[in-house]
Amino acid sequence: MEDNPEVVILDEQARASNDEDHEAFCKKKRKTSSVVWENFHEITLADGTIVHQCNHCGEKVKKYKDGTTTPMRRYLQECPKLKVVQKGQLKLNAMPGKSDGASGILNWKFDMTRMREVIAHMIMVHELPFSFVEYDLFNVLMKEANPSYTKISRAMVKQDCISAYGIARKRIQKLLNLVNSCSITTDMWTSIQNIHYMVVTCHFVDSDFKLHKCILNFVEVPPPYTGIRIHDCLYECLKEWKIEKKDVTLTVDNAKTNDVVAKKLMENVSIQKKLPIDGKMFHVRCCAHILNLLVQDGLTKIKDIIHNVRECVKHVSASPGRLHTFSELSKQLQMPKKHLILDVSTRWNATYAMLSTAFEFKKVFVNYAERESTYKTLPSEEDWQKVEDVWHFLGLFNEATKVISGSEYPTSNLFLQELYGIKEAMDDLFLDERYGC
Repeated sequence: MEDNPEVVILDEQARASNDEDHEAFCKKKRKTSSVVWENFHEITLADGTIVHQCNHCGEKVKKYKDGTTTPMRRYLQECPKLKVVQKGQLKLNAMPGKSDGASGILNWKFDMTRMREVIAHMIMVHELPFSFVEYDLFNVLMKEANPSYTKISRAMVKQDCISAYGIARKRIQKLLNLVNSCSITTDMWTSIQNIHYMVVTCHFVDSDFKLHKCILNFVEVPPPYTGIRIHDCLYECLKEWKIEKKDVTLTVDNAKTNDVVAKKLMENVSIQKKLPIDGKMFHVRCCAHILNLLVQDGLTKIKDIIHNVRECVKHVSASPGRLHTFSELSKQLQMPKKHLILDVSTRWNATYAMLSTAFEFKKVFVNYAERESTYKTLPSEEDWQKVEDVWHFLGLFNEATKVISGSEYPTSNLFLQELYGIKEAMDDLFLDERYGC
């Protein structure tokens, strides 16, 4: 009598299940954990002998009964092909030479660690989202650039950014530990979330007489925003960087609260060390801010004319139709390809840019008034003359501000000659007969 096929299949499945259950209680073979097994594998020779063969060069090493891996470890130290693998395969790269048609051959090695470091800096400098590294086309680009590139996640690049910050912070701390004095610059800002914070910048000269500029921190300042509160936040920042005893100067703007900050900080520093010239040079007032106050005060004398020009720009920019008309008139008069600029009333350099571009379009505004009946704010010829004078004079302040606001070079030796040039221009303007002097 033939066996039933279904019964046979069920018996085989039952035996397989029993075997699996039995194996669960059996002693399992210990998993090999030695690193040598990444470079060797077992093979059986024709005579039945089991040996270990190198994955790189094919050399065979005898297997010992006690399972020791020492012979394999020794061989890996001498394997010629493994040394090449560990060193990394160098690739040739043709570099353009100095002369025409000449080129040099250099070898280079792809380093994924270095690539992650560069990507982290790119994310921070350009303020990109962490998810940027997961964009499909970005990874396609990197793969096309080098097939050895390995995709990284947003969590990984976030950790890389934190690591990069930690490395940079340690590097700056080492530099600060080696200097005996430094200068601090600070200013208060308000974010779009209405959060008040203070940026603290440190300037110092190293042993090689190289000027360094380092942004130490962005310190949130809780209310009330008094001089004492700002001083406490600033002092904590300096203490965190271990430079509270190294201050030589403090550069701030001319706000009254900063007078209190400078006074309190100078008291703390003078207790711990003797300040140069008894601290007379400790509190440095921002020269660029002084120029800003001078210009703002002067612009109030011609605020009506500036308001008139501002209304002109607003009228033209109010609708696409007016902009089109103004643009066509500019082409007819062969004016330069520029755009009107609407200023920010609290920034005099923006007002300077508005006046300079508006004056260049003076003829266009005259023709525009003939075609646009709603345009009622055309400046008179006298007003245009005043705009021209103010424009040229503000140019001196604008250039001086650019020079003395530099942060990558010393400015203390430059601001005096810039201010003297402005003084001479003001004297010439004072003696000008057009102004009745």
